[in-house]
Amino acid sequence: MIAEAFFDTNILLYAGSSAPADSVKQRKAAELFLTVPFAISAQVLQEYIANALGKKTLGLGEGNINAMLEMAGIAEVQPITLELIIKAVQIRRHFQVSHWDATIIAAALELGCKTLYTEDLNHGQDYGGVRVVNPFL
Repeated sequence: MIAEAFFDTNILLYAGSSAPADSVKQRKAAELFLTVPFAISAQVLQEYIANALGKKTLGLGEGNINAMLEMAGIAEVQPITLELIIKAVQIRRHFQVSHWDATIIAAALELGCKTLYTEDLNHGQDYGGVRVVNPFL
């Protein structure tokens, strides 16, 4: 599978959220899952699990975690390597973003994704070859 886009953690969390306040975002995130060939990273999976366990208001549990891990088995998943971390440091310094966001950008670039779906970065900005889209605007 060739991924057009990279999904940040918030896309995964909203797709499974049962919080009433997330209903509009949940529908949009679920639509993305069904229509956009996507990739993720090991970092995204780790953040998903930490938030699924820690943010009880999302209504995510072990079943959701299992489903996400199954989905990861068929998606492109970028591992965190020393080379990726070095690239993330360069991105962080150049674009003045957090290290965690820089690592997401680096993973998207490594996988050749042209679009990064997230609500955590500047909508429309190009970060060295990957353009950010906030699908919730």
